[in-house]
Amino acid sequence: MSKELIYGDISYKINGILFNVHNELGRYCNEKQYSDAIEKKLAESGLVYEREKILPPSFDGEAKGRNRIDFLIQNKIILEIKAKNIVGREDYYQSRRYLGALKVKLALIVNFRSKELRIKRILNSSVNE
Repeated sequence: MSKELIYGDISYKINGILFNVHNELGRYCNEKQYSDAIEKKLAESGLVYEREKILPPSFDGEAKGRNRIDFLIQNKIILEIKAKNIVGREDYYQSRRYLGALKVKLALIVNFRSKELRIKRILNSSVNE
């Protein structure tokens, strides 16, 4: 089993962007404001990304476009932005569903409301690279 960090170089760049945004905006903005700032910095960094990527329906009859991820970066990492007191189990399960739907290996959940920026890494073990 490898001890190497999954997508370490890309994750490092993303983390730098997230910490810069947190330092600039503080902890009391809304998710869209954080996303706007992150998008600007992603564009400046040269990382390829999609914002508010629509996921395919997860069951027959589900309305198209119901589920969106905040960012898909380099077609490898899902980035979910939160601005709330506590990131809970439902946020974790939501990210797990997104990982399965897009068949990618890594999701990051970041909560900007915390005094210290909190970034959770969630791995999809069913994807091999």
